[in-house]
Amino acid sequence: MTFDWPTALPLIFAGLMGLAILIYVILDGFDLGIGILFAVAEDAEQDTMIAAIGPFWDANETWLVLAVGLLLVAFPMAHGVILTALYIPAFVLLVGLILRGVAFDFRAKVPAGRKHRWNRIFFLGSLIASLAQGYMLGVYVLGLDVGLGGMAFGVLVAFCLAAAYAAMGAAWVIYKTEGELQKKAVRWLRTALVLTALGMAAVSLATPFASPRIFDKWFVWPQMLYLSPLPILSALLFLWLWRQTFHLPKPDDRHALTPFLTLAAIFALGFAGLAWSFYPFVVPDKLTIWQAASATESLAIILAGTVVVLPIIIFYSFYAYRVFGGKATDLTYD
Repeated sequence: MTFDWPTALPLIFAGLMGLAILIYVILDGFDLGIGILFAVAEDAEQDTMIAAIGPFWDANETWLVLAVGLLLVAFPMAHGVILTALYIPAFVLLVGLILRGVAFDFRAKVPAGRKHRWNRIFFLGSLIASLAQGYMLGVYVLGLDVGLGGMAFGVLVAFCLAAAYAAMGAAWVIYKTEGELQKKAVRWLRTALVLTALGMAAVSLATPFASPRIFDKWFVWPQMLYLSPLPILSALLFLWLWRQTFHLPKPDDRHALTPFLTLAAIFALGFAGLAWSFYPFVVPDKLTIWQAASATESLAIILAGTVVVLPIIIFYSFYAYRVFGGKATDLTYD
């Protein structure tokens, strides 16, 4: 029995691209969320929050570069269709990322009287990037519908994702800080969880009615039975985490990482649901994974390069989080 490379290789790359997107959403989600939380943090707290993401945020964005790179080289037809339809929100996303990148460095180099300005720009860039990502996701879910209905759904997903990122940011602050800021982060997490749960419920209810394809994937027997653990487990994790916020922080800082890991699990469950909703399309209702894929020979060469690059990225990520583990300290710039 021979291995069917023309069938398997596109699936492998779709899985790698999905993995890169999921890791990006979890990792860059918390530092985007911390930027959003700048709106409710005081000056000294903002410095500590920056220190909590300083060693990681550049590395976190590597996963976005990897995902887009895989889309370009492995699914060039899909890349063209998606980027053409989402050109403006992709441009807005880049503007947001540039703003927050510049503000991250400039806020520590300008005179004290101008620091507020760059803190506001850091918040604005983080919010713009988060909203742009959510809008792009919403439009993509509906098959790149850029009509009024698709735009409205995109706005709904945009605010839901921004709230989810804020929750991730609060959870990371709980893990990386202590004292009064950690207690405030628990309150921020509690509020963000409510907003995220409401947003996810609204999106989950609206999506099947906005997309007949997704309705047929989820609300047909026996698929309903097989897929039911995803929303049920997500709801239980939301409820459990919300209840835990009334008992945090715990003595000796026990379980400080638990909120972040729980939210990561919720993100993973939601991503699994999206993956099922899209399969076998890489561009919903337009191009399947195999229709959009590069030639088998090209994919084989790209896979060889990926086998080398991906472990390096994973190793560096683990190494960075291990070296800079523990509580955040004052961030210095050379």
